[in-house]
Amino acid sequence: MKDNDMTMTTTMNTTALEQDTIKHAVRQRYGRVATNAASGCGCAPSCCGTDTAAGTATSDPAALAQRLGYSTSDTAAAPDGSNLGLGCGNPLGLASLKPGQTVLDLGSGAGFDAFLAARAVGPTGRVIGVDMTPEMISKARNHQAEGDYGHVEFRLGEIESLPVADGTVDVILSNCVINLSPDKGRVFREAFRVLKPGGRLAISDIVALAPIPEARRRDWELYTGCVAGAAEVSEVKRLLAEAGFQNIRVEPKARSREVLQDWFPGQGLENSVASATIEAVKSDQ
Repeated sequence: MKDNDMTMTTTMNTTALEQDTIKHAVRQRYGRVATNAASGCGCAPSCCGTDTAAGTATSDPAALAQRLGYSTSDTAAAPDGSNLGLGCGNPLGLASLKPGQTVLDLGSGAGFDAFLAARAVGPTGRVIGVDMTPEMISKARNHQAEGDYGHVEFRLGEIESLPVADGTVDVILSNCVINLSPDKGRVFREAFRVLKPGGRLAISDIVALAPIPEARRRDWELYTGCVAGAAEVSEVKRLLAEAGFQNIRVEPKARSREVLQDWFPGQGLENSVASATIEAVKSDQ
């Protein structure tokens, strides 16, 4: 079955078969992104945007990252090729990482945020990246081996079933990945499980500002482009609370409108979805 021929129902209550289909197709697409990154833009819309200042198309991941809140020193510090331009924000800006902490990056891709987190936690800290795409894990591990990153590791696994022990993580990062999961409640329950008491979420993701029409929910390009699978703000808050989190904050960012316009020009998606910061805490009691 060709990707362009695929349609699927992407409601929050998908069947097990539908969930497997979604995961398989997302894995295929981002596997191609990892494989094709060396030749320029992959296939995710966020790496094929437009430089609105210049009015020209760009596939420069560093420029895109800086539009999303990273500094020039951030993009210069990460290993070449680790930034694939796939994010929708800067979760490290929320994380306030400290030396010695253990950090988990959900959907770590080629390792961009994980390597920046490693710089923040220092050699006494630890960073674990989890991604379900073998090509991404291989790419990240190559970067890890080539640099001075003995306190960073990358594990193949799904964010709905994390290969991480209970109560071992101080801070969880994620950048534009949880929207792709067909079972977001399970993602948040797993996050709660692996966090230490007092541990925190620091997430950048796409959220829906209003119900997404079913026709768009079924649009394969929109789903893998981090749009059609987005949950509404109220749904994200509910799922986090049900998982056990406290001090929940979900804040859509108005400045993301221009980025979303670039992802899918002329479709008006910036009126129904937005990049948001998502923060929550696991009680230390």
